[in-house]
Amino acid sequence: MGQERHDETAVTQDSVTGEEISSTTIPPSTPSKDDTKPPKRNAFTELRSPSKKRPGSKESSVHSVPKASPALTTFNGRAGLGAYTHAPESFPASRVISYDDNFVVINDLYPKSSLHLLLLPRQPEKQLLHPFKALQDTAFLTTIQEEVRKLKPFVAKELQRRYSKFSSKDQKREEAIENAMDGVKELDDASLPPGRDWSKEVVAGIHTHPSMSHLHIHILSRDRHSECMRHRKHYNSFATPFLVDVDEFPLTKEEMRRRMKGGFLERDLVCWRCGRNFGNKFARLKVHLEEEFAEWKKE
Repeated sequence: MGQERHDETAVTQDSVTGEEISSTTIPPSTPSKDDTKPPKRNAFTELRSPSKKRPGSKESSVHSVPKASPALTTFNGRAGLGAYTHAPESFPASRVISYDDNFVVINDLYPKSSLHLLLLPRQPEKQLLHPFKALQDTAFLTTIQEEVRKLKPFVAKELQRRYSKFSSKDQKREEAIENAMDGVKELDDASLPPGRDWSKEVVAGIHTHPSMSHLHIHILSRDRHSECMRHRKHYNSFATPFLVDVDEFPLTKEEMRRRMKGGFLERDLVCWRCGRNFGNKFARLKVHLEEEFAEWKKE
């Protein structure tokens, strides 16, 4: 068969709740008043700029995407992400950050970190494959890894925009720049404090057993700070080998078997930052993550 759907094991290893496996309806062609408002400027504004290649551009067309069928407006349950690859132009910038013929980038509807994006490939022959199967295609894997590398700097820049004012490293650099601007000493970038490398705070990976049918890559900040982080499986799906880093591919057959075997979601809850073990006490971990988030921003 051309498209292999995820095996039933994925259902038993869901890391999400029923409410998160919700249908997605493509909005009507007439936008609402909120949709017509210009989006707030942030680090992703450049991705939405008119200068970027848009769908229909011959230069960006590597894989042809079928035109949306007017009758198909709702993608049910686990197929919910299909709405975004089917008609990304129908969604507001608050949901769809950018898109072209090959990829759609969206804000995760149920983020598990303070910044959480999904990269959705639009190639029809790959969309419904299990990620391990899809990424056996080395050419396709290369396009995924290249796209992730392009997106990471934007995510890092957005983290810097949001949290730089809390960061001791960034504040030292800003103070040095201000002193130089005031004429205290000559401005020499090489002698300035380096500031914080926010790119190191960005993770990109794929779940071993995705809960949604359409292929998607998680790109998120490391903090695991979100109201949508509500239980043990949520946390462990991003804090254990259940999440496979994009750069770990291609996987060997032995590694694929090890990952598919599972058990990661039932592991003890271990703080991603300090390594403290909370056993199965998610409520205690949740309080601790709030404290760690505040300390993480200060680095």
